[in-house]
Amino acid sequence: MGKKDPRVDTYIANAQPFARPILERLRALVHRGCPDVEETIKWGMPSFDYKGPFCSMASFKQHAVFGFWKDKLLRDPKGYLTVRGTQEGSGMGNLGKITSLKDLPPASVILDFIEQAKRLNDEGVKIGRPQQKEKKPLKIPTYFTAALKQNKKALATFEAFSYSHKKEYVEWITEAKTEETRQRRIQTTIEWLAEGKPRNWKHMK
Repeated sequence: MGKKDPRVDTYIANAQPFARPILERLRALVHRGCPDVEETIKWGMPSFDYKGPFCSMASFKQHAVFGFWKDKLLRDPKGYLTVRGTQEGSGMGNLGKITSLKDLPPASVILDFIEQAKRLNDEGVKIGRPQQKEKKPLKIPTYFTAALKQNKKALATFEAFSYSHKKEYVEWITEAKTEETRQRRIQTTIEWLAEGKPRNWKHMK
């Protein structure tokens, strides 16, 4: 038997009036299509688990959403689904912005998606993460390299930084609109690097 979570009842009760019947309909269809599903709250929204993440729903001020964890593997010959993301775990918004019950596909269509998702979890099907794109070599301006070489601590910090940290500094400098701004940013960069600080250190806890 499935398992209902009282927190989902509270979530629906607190939703906007237009969203309540939508959430109730979706909830009922999920339990109908997958009787052993278990409800929970993840990321502040109702989620349904069945042998792992399954599907989820949420409501906002003007629309509601519903989506499947393995949306990319569901057959959808009539094009009801909007596939989100590029890897397993997208799980939201597959039916677009739902503002009323009329925006939902027929119950038979939703049940078919639910049953497909159930089979995928029954079979333990997983979606591999996409291959990371090869990072482009970071082009460091010669004037910045020259400035770094004048301060050993700054140079050592920069060389030890990750690609992303280096890129943040390089982009900050090269995007300067004027020569005056660029020189000021280079000076600040050298000072911060000498202290071992990344570009966005002020925003880091």
